[in-house]
Amino acid sequence: VQLVESGGGLVQAGGSLKLSCAASGDSFSNYRMGWFRQAPGKEREFVAAIRWTGGTTYYSDFVRGRFTISRENGKNTMYLQMNSLNLGDTAVYYCAAGWRSSVYTDTATEGYNYWGQGTQVTVSS
Repeated sequence: VQLVESGGGLVQAGGSLKLSCAASGDSFSNYRMGWFRQAPGKEREFVAAIRWTGGTTYYSDFVRGRFTISRENGKNTMYLQMNSLNLGDTAVYYCAAGWRSSVYTDTATEGYNYWGQGTQVTVSS
């Protein structure tokens, strides 16, 4: 599976961005999908995840209520709508795909087998 993120950029605090992740190479609906992020000097951390049917979602505490994850299996695309952005949201955001049979949880990096190259999100004051 190949993953390509888009939609990152520079935004003022309080603003919004919508990230997209386009998948190719295999049946998109076979995978759990997730968003992770990594800020300079920090480890990669879980942001949000969505199961293969789109009916189950997970969010980290620091984005719940501000970010919304969604997917369109017919378009092989996943999204992350980010609202009320703050300086702490500045990071490289990565799209990830994981096998349905994974023994790891949806929130763990080990639960994902394929990663995109990342897209930079910068929030300014």
